[in-house]
Amino acid sequence: MQEGRRETPDPRLSTPTVMWLKTEDFDYHLPQELIAQTPLEPRDSSRLLILDRGMKTVSSGIFRQIINYLEPGDVLVMNDTRVIMARLHGSKPTGGKAEVFLLRDLGEGRWEALVRPGGRLAPGSEIVLGDGMKVKVFERTAEGTRIVCFPSSGAAIIAMGKWGEVPLPPYIKEPLADPERYQTVLAQDWGSTAAPTATLHFTTELLQRVEEKGIKLALFTLHMGIASFRSIRTEFIEEHRLAPEFHRVPPELAETVNRAKAEGKKIIACGTDAVRALESVADESGRIRPGCNWTSLFITPGYRFKVVDRLITNLHLPRSSHLVLVSAFAGKDFVLRAYEHAIQDKFRFLSFGDATLIV
Repeated sequence: MQEGRRETPDPRLSTPTVMWLKTEDFDYHLPQELIAQTPLEPRDSSRLLILDRGMKTVSSGIFRQIINYLEPGDVLVMNDTRVIMARLHGSKPTGGKAEVFLLRDLGEGRWEALVRPGGRLAPGSEIVLGDGMKVKVFERTAEGTRIVCFPSSGAAIIAMGKWGEVPLPPYIKEPLADPERYQTVLAQDWGSTAAPTATLHFTTELLQRVEEKGIKLALFTLHMGIASFRSIRTEFIEEHRLAPEFHRVPPELAETVNRAKAEGKKIIACGTDAVRALESVADESGRIRPGCNWTSLFITPGYRFKVVDRLITNLHLPRSSHLVLVSAFAGKDFVLRAYEHAIQDKFRFLSFGDATLIV
C-alpha cells in the first residue's frame, strides 16, 4: 500500500478495492508574503509556470507567451460567469455590526448566504442594511451556511447595486481600487461569488491574437461558490464534498469541442472550473453533451480525464480541492515539486497571483 493511502475492503471480495489519500499529503508551506494582494497591470504581464508532464520539467515565462503553446485548431474553453457584489454590510437591530455574504439565489427573495457574526445571528434574527432594508435570517443548512430572506424577490439585486462590495477571498487584505479588476474580460453571465481566476490573466488583445492564430474560443458558464474559498478539512480527500455549482454548456461549445476531439486537436481548459464543467458533461468516450445542470464533481488522483488535454490555472492553496484536481491532472509529486520551484522563485500565489500551464 502506498504511503498516505488507506485501504477500504469490499466484503464481497478477498482483496481491498478502494484506496484513499490523506489530505495532509496535499499540504505545503505557503509563505504569506507570496499571496498576491493586488493584480498586476496589464493582466497578461503575470508570470507563467510551465509544467511539462511528459518531460517532468518546470520552466517559466510571461503569461502573454501562452499563445506559443496553443496550435491552430485547438480549443480554449473559458468561463463567462460574472461575479456578483455579494458582500453586504449592515447592523443588528441592537446596533452591532453584521454582514451578509450572498452565495446562491433560491428564488422569492430567499438566498443561501454566510452571515457574521454567525454565532449571534440565530434563526429569526434580522440584519438591517442601508435605507432600513431588513434581511431576516432563517435556518442553518447542512453545509453551515444560512438561508436569509429579503423583503421582496428583487430586493437583493437592489441591495447589491446600492451597497454591495466585491466578494474578495479572505486571504486578500488589500482593498481593490477597481471592482472590475476582479471580473474577467469575458464576464457577462451574472451569478458567481468568486472569479474564474485563470481567465483573469487574459486581455481582450491577447484573446484577439489567440483567435487570429486559429485557436477556437468556446465559452461556458459555471457559477463558482463557497467551494472556492474552503480548504479540505476531512482526514481523507475522498470524504470531502463539494457544494453543487450551476453550469451551462451551450450547444455551440459541445459542437466545437466534439469536432476538435474527432480531428485530434487539443482541448485547453482555462481554470479548474472549466475542467469540472467539461468532465461533468462528457460521456465515457469523451463526447460533450450540452445543457444546464448542477455539478459537485470532485476530481481526485486516479480520475480518468475524458476531455481535457491541457490546463491553465493559478497557484492554489494547500489542502484545497483545486490543488487536488491539479494533482490528479499532472501527478501529486510533480505538482508539489513545481510548487516548491514557484516558492523558491518568488511566484505570486492565489487569485491575483501568477498562472500555470500544464502540457
